[in-house]
Amino acid sequence: MSGTAGSGTVRKSYRTLARWLETAPPDLLQARSRQAELFFRRMGVTFAVYGDVESNERLIPFDVVPRIIGAAEWTQVEKGLKQRVSAINAFLKDIYGPQDCIRAGIVPADLIFTNPHYRPEMQGRRPPGDVWTHITGVDLVRTGEDGFLVLEDNCRTPSGVSYMLENREMMMRLFPDLFAEHRIRPVETYADMLLQSLRASAPAHAGEPNVVVLTPGPFNSAYYEHSFLADKLGVELVEGGDLFVHDDIVFMRTTEGPKRVDVIYRRIDDEFLDPLTFRPDSAVGTPGLMAAYTAGNVTLSNAVGTGVADDKAVYTYMPEIIRFFSGDDPILGNVPTWRCREPEALKAVLDKLPDLVVKEVGGSGGYGMLVGPAATSAELETFRAKLIADPDDFIAQPTLSLSTAPTLTGSGLASRHVDLRPFVLSSPRGVQVAPGGLTRVALKAGSLVVNSSQGGGTKDTWVLDD
Repeated sequence: MSGTAGSGTVRKSYRTLARWLETAPPDLLQARSRQAELFFRRMGVTFAVYGDVESNERLIPFDVVPRIIGAAEWTQVEKGLKQRVSAINAFLKDIYGPQDCIRAGIVPADLIFTNPHYRPEMQGRRPPGDVWTHITGVDLVRTGEDGFLVLEDNCRTPSGVSYMLENREMMMRLFPDLFAEHRIRPVETYADMLLQSLRASAPAHAGEPNVVVLTPGPFNSAYYEHSFLADKLGVELVEGGDLFVHDDIVFMRTTEGPKRVDVIYRRIDDEFLDPLTFRPDSAVGTPGLMAAYTAGNVTLSNAVGTGVADDKAVYTYMPEIIRFFSGDDPILGNVPTWRCREPEALKAVLDKLPDLVVKEVGGSGGYGMLVGPAATSAELETFRAKLIADPDDFIAQPTLSLSTAPTLTGSGLASRHVDLRPFVLSSPRGVQVAPGGLTRVALKAGSLVVNSSQGGGTKDTWVLDD
């Protein structure tokens, strides 16, 4: 497990925790777990599940046993994240600009231009500061003793950072004695890091940039996070109707009159941003927003069109993309992946289907995927038909032997599979990584699906200082 080295001995980073657990009263963890649930319920730390007719909002299960990463290992992870996100920004700048990577044969042209998230409106455009993905969530998994692999990149509107911050606050409140026994790098500074990064990405005209968080509204599944982040940043939370555009400049309606907006941290997908440019039926966007954006008068974070880098088929080319734009080998490797769009790969996937995980290239949240070993015969045959009918829409990966971490269950501590989503901030001043990130845990024994929408929970992630 993550708490043990390959020999079965406790990892160095977990030794203090292991000693603490040995001396803790047997019912202490269960009591603190109940306290955490009560606190989260009172604070309204919930998320909505689309299609759930029984409950509009759920509490994300929180595991009180922290996930711990040593200082030396984190240093390597941080380097890899900075390299990868820098390459993603260079890739997006290139595909909407000179398209050198396409001409060089690094990425197939059709994979870009037929991608549902490719925005021709951005071709030849450069966002303020030349930064495309200001906030990136990179999902990492450990499959052995030799570090982490990247499972996927989230470049549109990555979510979950509010839970990272709330989890830390909860652990400090519930386990001050355990916290005091470790030297843990702070995540509480994330809001300051984010605000500075957003301000640094403002258009050149902005003196003291006015930043807002744009939400689709309280019915969105991540609305709690939108309001939480606006509060932490000390900026206004706005909906599309709170903004208007005049002479290609964005203004916010206030009780004191219109106020110019320079940076919009938007939690709305591209197609709903501006009914004059994208979907005319969008009720959550702001008419004229794209005109102001393409005129360079406002920064949208993340930039329009970044969803191309979210695509799971594009993900398979990331090692080549990193080499092309950085000149170096990737520090963080990819999980081995079959591109079902390639006939030989499709044949191999169909032959091994019961042993593989198959994902839609544009999917997220654990939806639309097949976990072969856990699937019924009927589910396998249904997916087989989908693959044959539309192979371009899928990638496949081996069922990984994901690392586990000690997790509190109804019957005590047990091993459960985990992944990690660190949050990476980019601005014209450079790339920063919050220490740790959101650890997601599959609470069902043997399950590999960690997504909250599929019954997963979260943990606090402790990165130790030297």
